[in-house]
Amino acid sequence: MWSQYMHSAELPPAGIEGTRRKVAWRILPYVFALYVVAYLDRANISFAKLAMAADLKFSEQVFGDGIGIFFIGYLLLEIPGALLVEHWSARKWFSRILISWGICAVLMAFVRTPTQFYIVRFLLGMAEAGFFPGIIVYFMHWFPKADRARALSGLILAVPFSLALGAPVSALLLKVHWLGLAGWQWVFILEGLPAVVLGIVTLFYLTDRPQQAAWLKPESRAWLAGILENEKQLNPSTPRGALRQALREPNTWLLGLGILATNIGGYAFVFWLPTTVQNLSGGSASSAAAWTTLPYVLGLFSVLWSGRSSDRTGDRKWHCVAGQTATAVCLAASAIPGQPFLLVMFWLSLTGMAAFFWGSPFWVLPTLTLTQSAAAVAIGFINMCANLAGFIGSPIVGRLRDRGFSAQNCLLLLAACYLVGAVFVAMVRLPANPGEPGPRRDCSK
Repeated sequence: MWSQYMHSAELPPAGIEGTRRKVAWRILPYVFALYVVAYLDRANISFAKLAMAADLKFSEQVFGDGIGIFFIGYLLLEIPGALLVEHWSARKWFSRILISWGICAVLMAFVRTPTQFYIVRFLLGMAEAGFFPGIIVYFMHWFPKADRARALSGLILAVPFSLALGAPVSALLLKVHWLGLAGWQWVFILEGLPAVVLGIVTLFYLTDRPQQAAWLKPESRAWLAGILENEKQLNPSTPRGALRQALREPNTWLLGLGILATNIGGYAFVFWLPTTVQNLSGGSASSAAAWTTLPYVLGLFSVLWSGRSSDRTGDRKWHCVAGQTATAVCLAASAIPGQPFLLVMFWLSLTGMAAFFWGSPFWVLPTLTLTQSAAAVAIGFINMCANLAGFIGSPIVGRLRDRGFSAQNCLLLLAACYLVGAVFVAMVRLPANPGEPGPRRDCSK
């Protein structure tokens, strides 16, 4: 795959491979750690909720609304956040995000009323806004297109990892009562503080562009910067028209609607899974949190498989559609009445595996047909749609549960959302050779 770049490279093949490995090992593990902390601070409410509800007497609707309000704050800085990474500084922007969201995550431990709960969740969303689309744009500054899906899989791997880690850790913390604080309060405190620490470290550790990377040899910096510049010149940037160009592209809207439908199912699945497991099993809050580890462990392998397979074959769209469709099928199977709990957990575990398969190839799609600046805007817009889904999905499930709908009926609704998302992504039109560095505008798919 990399032979297509040899003519413009002054490095021998061994030097090229060494540069790729060094960049990957320098950036991916650290970004992985950042996103583990980010997603855990966003989703740990699903584990804390089981004990928090008993202490604070919040209804299912209050929790659903509070989970959804997070995404209102999150939506506000999505596109600006992506553009700040593109035109300003990734490390400064990410440092600000980490420190502010860590503080807000800790404050969740001290809410007492629904209003306080709503306010802190809103502030947490606003603090974290722009992080995910910013990371995707940041990867465009470091990873050529041939490596991008694998790099993104390293990022998306953090989602199931954070949940697989958060489930048993939260289960243990729910049992402690240190310094007169309840276990659910320690969930927020001890899982929020690492973001503040990492925010300070980020300011000194991350490098904005290859040209500034003192940890690379001069010839490696020149080679990587040249490859990325060649890709950029093959699809020249027009910043002033970036927003207009991005929003005029049918693919931007298809991808936005596709992830909107998919994430209505996905966010609701993540946030309500521990509650669903507890209702089906009749067990304790800590045991339900522990059971939810299994779907996310399988999701770890799914993300790696998806990224490698997508890069190897050059296919992005149908990998994405396959994952969405499989998730819908497994969710629907888990809702079949009369199944024993262990069989339901089998289907939910397969759901977790399928639900993390589609993300890596999906986030490569907007980078294949748009210019650099338009892609940054499109990624921000698509991620706005992704997080608008969180505002819609969790409150809907909360209201349905309060109105007597069964867990099985809610699971069928989530399955339908995944299926609709797959239909939208299947309609995306790609260049004739989407795996090559220079996108072509004649669409044959």
